[in-house]
Formats: sequence, structure tokens, C-alpha cells
Amino acid sequence: MTATSAWLVLEDGTTFPARSVGADGERFGEAVFNTAMTGYQEILTDPSYKGQIVCMTYPHIGNYGVNEEDVESARPWVEGFVVRSLSPIVSNFRAQMSLEAYLRQHQIVAVDQVDTRALTLHLRREGAMKAGLSTVETDPGRLLKRVREAPSIVGVDLVREVTCKQPYEWPAGGTTPLATPARSGAAAAKYHIVVIDYGVKYGILRQLAGLGCYLSIVPATMPAREILARKPDGIVLSNGPGDPAAVTYAIATIRELMGSTPMLGICLGQQLLGLAFGGKTFKLKFGHHGANHPVQDLATGKVEITSQNHGFAVDLDSIPQQQAELTHVNLNDRTVEGMRHRTLPIFSLQYHPEASPGPHDAQYVFARFIEAVERAAKAR
Repeated sequence: MTATSAWLVLEDGTTFPARSVGADGERFGEAVFNTAMTGYQEILTDPSYKGQIVCMTYPHIGNYGVNEEDVESARPWVEGFVVRSLSPIVSNFRAQMSLEAYLRQHQIVAVDQVDTRALTLHLRREGAMKAGLSTVETDPGRLLKRVREAPSIVGVDLVREVTCKQPYEWPAGGTTPLATPARSGAAAAKYHIVVIDYGVKYGILRQLAGLGCYLSIVPATMPAREILARKPDGIVLSNGPGDPAAVTYAIATIRELMGSTPMLGICLGQQLLGLAFGGKTFKLKFGHHGANHPVQDLATGKVEITSQNHGFAVDLDSIPQQQAELTHVNLNDRTVEGMRHRTLPIFSLQYHPEASPGPHDAQYVFARFIEAVERAAKAR
């Protein structure tokens, strides 16, 4: 394998020679950078990264390998993966295979020997942009032409590509989904929570199950009447990829569900809530992707170190004042990191409380949601 066996090309014409360390092929997506030092397996399998070519800013990736326990969904979703140096050595007692073998197994086009510092600084300065990653094209000029012809992530509904095709269930206290439905488990559990799957991470489901909830995970396209027919004690609007404004059916469903039961929105779930409240969302210049973003809880003044992965944000000023109020703010750019409805038991976060790089800074969010569910149950 030669040192320049692949090309990464950005839509503005910036090119990076690279070495292929994944599957052969060609992929297009939005180039973004992630500032986490570890967690590459969780990043690869996070459905929120659908449509994106991810650059890791930490230079040395892959040293602890890959295992089946740390995945966040059934398979990887990134369009491509870019690192400075892929470790040739795997050294961890939990490792089941190398990262390179995992990338090839799942047909993920990936490269290393890229100047990821230069790439990150370029994306910070110019903003996230379309990119192409190819191990089969020898001419970066021809690849650039195809990059510019590729669709933008804006206005595209990526949720349909990552949501579950059929409902499935997750037992209280469980760490994996049930192979077959067992509705008797719902009756035995403390609460039954419906999770609308816009691209949900397993970490969210494990946190809820750990609090004694039986979970029904349903497709993003399920109508409100079918969701309510499951008699949920609470509803969670999950994370997911892409432009929230393009997921019009989800916005309409959330509006129908508002007031029926306590609701918690996470990441894309918050953005969809903001749109359902009558507000707007906007695209961030280069997004928030990483495990070190400071967020302040305005009620307590506490600062949480959070994990984030989103390219859009809620414009709080566009939401009617009687609908929502700000609860959390990003200390880097002052964007909305949390909000709640002024009269209904509905609240949301832009960051990922289940990831907890703090390591436990944000887990109170799930307990707060269960408290809202308990109050609603007592009031019935």
C-alpha cells in the first residue's frame, strides 16, 4: 500500500492525500471534526453521524481496538472516517478485533496520514462543507467535480434512513434489546416509556432501562394515535442525524403528542421540539462534535462537561414566549443547550446526557424525567 492511496477533497478545492485503512470505495458527505480523545467506536456507530465524514482531532486512534459491548447501534453509520494515525497495535483486554478490521468488515471508507490539525483549522475557519473520500479515484480534480455535484445535508431527511423499520422493546434493567416482544415485562416494570427512534443511541436506552423503565422503541414515522395506543407513561424524542426542518412528519406528530404525557427531547429531539413549539432552527458554522463542551444549567449555575454531536441548533428567540424558556446554555458560543415548556411537563437537551464525559455530570436529566413521569402518574 502506498502512502497516497486515497484522497480527501473538500468542496472549496482543498485536497488532502491519504492512506486507505478501511474499505475501498468512494463516499460523499459533510466533513466535520470531533474533539473526543477516545470513543471512536461510539462515534462510528452513532446514527447521528449519518451523512457525515468524521475527522478525529486526537492524533492517535485505534489503540484499544473494538468490542461488541460498546456500540451505540446495530452498525456504523458514518459516511467516512479520517484520522492522523491509525494504531497498528491493539492493546486492551476487551478488544475483539482491530479498528482497521472493523472498518473493512462494515465497508466504511477510512483513511489516515492526513494532516488532521490543518483540516480541523480549515473547517473551523470556513465551516463544515461537502467532501469526498475516495480510494479508487487517482485524480483529485475529478473527485472535486463529484463533490460539488453531491447533495447538501441541508433540507435532506436522513432520519428515514436510520430509524428502525419495526418497533422493538427493551426490558427494564436490560443492556440489550429483546429478541421477541414480551409485553408482560411492561406490566412488571415501574414505567412504560415510548422512545421515538430518530436515530437513537443504545446509551440512552440503557440509562432509561437502568431506572426501571420498560421501553418500546418505535419508528420515526409512527402516527401519534399508534404511539398513544401503547399507553406510555412518558415519551422520549431521540437523537438523530441531519436537518430537523426536513423531518416534517416528526414535527406534526410531536405537536399531536404534546400535553398527553411527559416528554424528553435529546439532541435532534430538542430541535424537533423547538420546531413543534413554533420556532426555527439554524445551521451552525462547524457544529458541536466532541466530549468536552461546557454547558451551564441556569437553574443551579453548575457547569457540566458534555458530549455533543449536532450541526443545527434551536433559535430560542423565534419560539413564542408562552411556549418555552431557556434552561441550559453553551458556554463556548451561547447557543441553546436546554429548554422546557412553560406549562407542560416537556423539557429537552441539545447535548447527550447518556455519554457523560464528566463522567456523571448530566445523568440527573434522566432522573428528572422519571420524576415528571411519577408526578403525571399520581395525577391520573
